[in-house]
Amino acid sequence: MAVLRGLLTLAALLGFACLPCLVAVVFTADAIILPIARAVRRVRRGWAERRLAHRAGLRMHRGVLRRTTAAPAGPPIEKLAADLRRLARQRVGIATHSPVWAAAVTHAYDDRLATACRELEIPEHLGELAGLDLEIERVRVEGLIEAAGLGLPSVDADRRQQDQR
Repeated sequence: MAVLRGLLTLAALLGFACLPCLVAVVFTADAIILPIARAVRRVRRGWAERRLAHRAGLRMHRGVLRRTTAAPAGPPIEKLAADLRRLARQRVGIATHSPVWAAAVTHAYDDRLATACRELEIPEHLGELAGLDLEIERVRVEGLIEAAGLGLPSVDADRRQQDQR
């Protein structure tokens, strides 16, 4: 019993001796917690930046962005866009006067569409289809390319049909 009373007295004395330290920690906790919170936010921001860079095909090395994917093998996307716009205008206008010219312009347009799809990593089947299926695939691919941000002129289908008559 005396041992138990002695241990209890010792615990009480240690508690009273540590009480000022505990009060100091409580009053200065913001000086300890705020730098830790800032460090956690900085680490989380770095993780988010690396995740976004990875999704964009880039990688970060010590805060510097570097491209992980190979450079495009085809022409610049601006040139593809200009060619597609020019060929789309020709398909509606000049190409309706001669069947041979119309076929050549349409083939060139499909070739440029396929190149743009390759550069934008859009699946396409323009080279495998013919007839109405090819027209449907062309409309689908044009929509996907436009959704990817490459502005194409809208083709007036009614005007094209009237010109063909």
